[in-house]
Amino acid sequence: MIKKTKDINLAIQILENNGIIGFPTETVYGLAGNIYSEKAINKIFEVKQRPKFNPLIVHISKIDDLDKIALDIPEKARLLGQHFWPGSLTLLLKKQPSIPDLITAGKPTVAVRIPNHTMALALLDALDFPLAAPSANPFGSISPTTAQHVADYFPLALELVLDGGACENGIESTIVGFEDEKVIIYRLGAIAIEEIEAVIGKTENFISNNEAPVAPGMLKRHYAPKTNFIVTNDVEKEIIKHLNLKIGVLSFSTRYTSKSIASLKVLSKNKSLKEASKNLYATMHQLDKENLDLIIAEKFDDIGLGKSINDRLSRAAEK
Repeated sequence: MIKKTKDINLAIQILENNGIIGFPTETVYGLAGNIYSEKAINKIFEVKQRPKFNPLIVHISKIDDLDKIALDIPEKARLLGQHFWPGSLTLLLKKQPSIPDLITAGKPTVAVRIPNHTMALALLDALDFPLAAPSANPFGSISPTTAQHVADYFPLALELVLDGGACENGIESTIVGFEDEKVIIYRLGAIAIEEIEAVIGKTENFISNNEAPVAPGMLKRHYAPKTNFIVTNDVEKEIIKHLNLKIGVLSFSTRYTSKSIASLKVLSKNKSLKEASKNLYATMHQLDKENLDLIIAEKFDDIGLGKSINDRLSRAAEK
């Protein structure tokens, strides 16, 4: 049975013996293992049921370690790291030869970040190796933002999850890569594009490749509940189409009053995108446990973190 604990020494013992653990960050909980342990990394893929063509993110504790992971680091990458780390930014860079191909899905680039979480940083500082840590959920399912979510997903497959409380940001990191002088957004996330462009100028969006993703989190269907899930600009109109169903509504701030709604969840009463982002996955988990026939999610305005939330909603709704 999985153990929830705050004792990083227990986590260290498991990780140093080629095991894997549940691992808190400010974005979502990760499934963590030693990047240099083939046994541990294979176990991550096995436990998650994650295809090996989908690369993992390497987590380090300090910016000085970046040169051990990556080569030919562009000046704009260093600038972004200095500005946003520790934090919810992942840089996609040319990998050092020592980084196993298993981590990068055979690609020449590696995704790397420094998490902004006290417990995560304490653990990373205590280890002699970085950690690979994709989200601690079965592949394609809603990402976990509490230790209990991880325990619910893997009651037998994992020995331990470090309990670092509820995740502060609640959605995954923003992934940024570099091509010549271009700065490319590979995955929308907890840092808005506008914040990144304020530091290094104009960015470009990468078109997803569902067969061979360059970075994690790029597959079309992802972050999905088991309950049928749709996204709409007009919640009330969508409800009318499904009056015969037991409906849950995921709303930004509006308290919809239709009698046909079996469950209404509001992400932010104050219309805060930051709060909505933090609450998104936890609220999706709640709705997914309510035996609904359908979840109708309200689409956000496509600005700031609204773009990142819309990205998660649209992938959850993908068939």
